[in-house]
Amino acid sequence: MPKHHFSWTAFDQLSLDELYEILRARQEVFAVEQTSIYQDADGKDQDAMHLICWESNTDVPTLLAYLRLVPPGKKYAEPSIGRVLTRDSVRGTGIGKDLMRRGIKYTLEAFPRSPIRISAQLYLKRFYEAFDFAQVSEVYDEDGIPHIEMLRIADS
Repeated sequence: MPKHHFSWTAFDQLSLDELYEILRARQEVFAVEQTSIYQDADGKDQDAMHLICWESNTDVPTLLAYLRLVPPGKKYAEPSIGRVLTRDSVRGTGIGKDLMRRGIKYTLEAFPRSPIRISAQLYLKRFYEAFDFAQVSEVYDEDGIPHIEMLRIADS
C-alpha cells in the first residue's frame, strides 16, 4: 500500500492542482468506470468540506481516496457524506474504511448529535451498514445506477 495521508480542506483552500485531481478522480470512477453520464459539478462542492487521502511519495498531488461532506440544508436536511471513492489501485487495502470512519467522525464533530444521510449505490449497502447506516428509502435509479437513501442516527 502506498504511503498516504488524509486532509480535510474547504473548497476555497484547494489548490488548482488539488481541485483538478479531485475532479479527475471523480470522473474516472463515477463516469468512466461506472459508465454513468451525469452532471458531477452539481454546485455543492463550494459549500462542502473535502476529505482527501493523498499519496505521500509524489511531487504531484495524487489522490487515492475521497469524500465530501455537504452541510445540512444544502442537499438534505441533515449533513450528507457523498462522492465517496477509492482509486482502483488501493481498493481492498482498508483505505476506504478509514476514509468513512474519518468522514463520520468529522461530521459528528461539526454537527453534534445530527443524523447523517447518504445516497448509496445499492451494491454498497452492506459496506455502509458496517458504519451503522440503515436503508430508509426504496431503491431508485440515479444516473442509471440503483441507489438507496441511508441514514445514520447520531450517537447519543
